[in-house]
Amino acid sequence: MTEPQRVNIGEQHQAAYKALIALSSEAEAAAVAAGLDPLLVELLRIRTSQINGCAFCLRMHTHDALKKGENPDRIAVLPAWAETGYFSETDRAALRLAEAITLVADGHVSDEDFNAAAAVLTADQISAVAWLVTVMNAFNRVAITSRYRVGN
Repeated sequence: MTEPQRVNIGEQHQAAYKALIALSSEAEAAAVAAGLDPLLVELLRIRTSQINGCAFCLRMHTHDALKKGENPDRIAVLPAWAETGYFSETDRAALRLAEAITLVADGHVSDEDFNAAAAVLTADQISAVAWLVTVMNAFNRVAITSRYRVGN
């Protein structure tokens, strides 16, 4: 018996996928308006995709980050961001919050994680990070469920 071919849910329900793309654009605009560096926006997308194991989104956002001028060393050490000197206080606060949001099933977003972010980020920046990560988690689930191919 052969396995059924995966449904590309982005193609199957194009209006929903287009709405997700629009939401992503709005979240990115809110992040930039809140004063978050566009390179940090890409790092948040990459880190979320690393946690979720989404190869398609990892490839896409790594390419986007490099095109925008991100340092390849920062991308290389992103999973160990807390152990390096490559990231600013703002980067660290946003990455910590992004990880907590992505790993929400592991104990929700703790007061400790939220308060660490709030000590550095403005309310607008916290909200922008949350929206960016929420949208990225949705894209990861679309790509993983649909088995978007990467490579051969």
